[in-house]
Amino acid sequence: MEILRIEGLSKIFGSGHLEVRALEDINLSVSEGDLVALLGPSGSGKTTLLLCISLILDPTGGKIVFDGQTIFQKNGWAGVDMRRLRREKIGFIFQSHNLIPFLTARQNVLLPLSLVGLKGEKAESRVRELLEQMEIADRADYLPALLSGGEQQRVAIARALANNAKLILADEPTASLDTARGVKVMGLLKKIAKENQSAVIAVSHDERMIEGFDYVYRLKDGRIVGEKTNSTLN
Repeated sequence: MEILRIEGLSKIFGSGHLEVRALEDINLSVSEGDLVALLGPSGSGKTTLLLCISLILDPTGGKIVFDGQTIFQKNGWAGVDMRRLRREKIGFIFQSHNLIPFLTARQNVLLPLSLVGLKGEKAESRVRELLEQMEIADRADYLPALLSGGEQQRVAIARALANNAKLILADEPTASLDTARGVKVMGLLKKIAKENQSAVIAVSHDERMIEGFDYVYRLKDGRIVGEKTNSTLN
């Protein structure tokens, strides 16, 4: 089942002689269980594309269809409750973890559940399940400062999955980790995509981290200049 479809997406910053075409004529489709990597040099448009997909940044033109619903077309959002959509269907993972420092690992994962009104034992059970899945249940009551970088990233992944998000967006999730921990984190994302049938889109600068991904899109100057499937990645 298709989760995301993008048609002719563009993003322009500024105007006149200051105009910058950050994205131009982007087309891609992502289905349940897909692992998609966005590769490219700094300034190629990877993060801008991720921000448009996440409904944080307004595109300039094109079309975005999410979970069967057109949410952006031509030059405006199509009457969608963006906050609710982000809360309930999109999970975010960032390279800097962005964990709340005064909340424990358990409380960080619990937070998105409370925002959608899920509380009590049902919420606690979901948190335990996620922390066990991420192999970090024994650190549930630790504050982020007492966790390693890899452990913090696993908590961040658990938080992103809390609401059974249909789409997981990861912006350089391994940039602050060493190679071994980075490979482990990307392995967790692959496991999540297949077991939970969530679509995963990950921005990465390191091709070693995307082994086993289904699709790779290479961006340059705001355009997709190369696309490969799992069978042709090598």
